[in-house]
Amino acid sequence: MCEYCGCQALESIDQLTLEHEAVVNLVGRVQDAHRSGEVALMAELARQISTVLGPHTAVEEHGLFPALAADFPEKVAALEAEHRRFEAVLAEAAGPFLSDSTWPQRLVDILGLLREHILKEQDGVFPAALAQLDIEQWEAVEAVRAQVGTGLAQQASPPR
Repeated sequence: MCEYCGCQALESIDQLTLEHEAVVNLVGRVQDAHRSGEVALMAELARQISTVLGPHTAVEEHGLFPALAADFPEKVAALEAEHRRFEAVLAEAAGPFLSDSTWPQRLVDILGLLREHILKEQDGVFPAALAQLDIEQWEAVEAVRAQVGTGLAQQASPPR
């Protein structure tokens, strides 16, 4: 992930970046499991991704995005819409995924979009936040993080 703008010097952005890295590693593992036909493993990994993304998305949508929405309303709305798409397919990992033969490929497809989404945040949202947000807005982001915690500690197995 990027380090060129200095935004990772902020604890909030650093934590979001660590979560992105964990998700990207898990996505790679899902792709490996897909190639091997291990649908149950894909579902377990999808649940791990959801565990990481739950608090991550809350920090973005209740802390970071509101602070950027006035200047970038369409971009923020598009990112939030993408969050809903990811959540919908990932949520299926908790249900009868084995009976839906289309789910493994839909998961792989949506995770490809998730990787693109992560790049948009890393290369666009985080540097914009660094330039735009004031101290009070960063404190609001930190307050959301304090409330929701992080999904990294709950991750069942470490990324490889």
